[in-house]
Amino acid sequence: MPYSQQEKEALQKVGKAIRLAREEQGISQEELAYQAGVARAYMGTVERGERNVSILLLSRIAETLGIPLAQFFK
Repeated sequence: MPYSQQEKEALQKVGKAIRLAREEQGISQEELAYQAGVARAYMGTVERGERNVSILLLSRIAETLGIPLAQFFK
């Protein structure tokens, strides 16, 4: 089932927040993926807003980055 425009924008917003937090800390996408327990290619789809990730994965990513989960939704 294709995503609505609003859903696509929400996924892209979260992905951008992840990428910005990762880049601010100087962590590579590959390292973040490894520490969060997912493939690098999968992490790429998350950061581009192409993947609807679970709250559990978002929580692992936030923990890996040492930031509150809520930061992804600001």
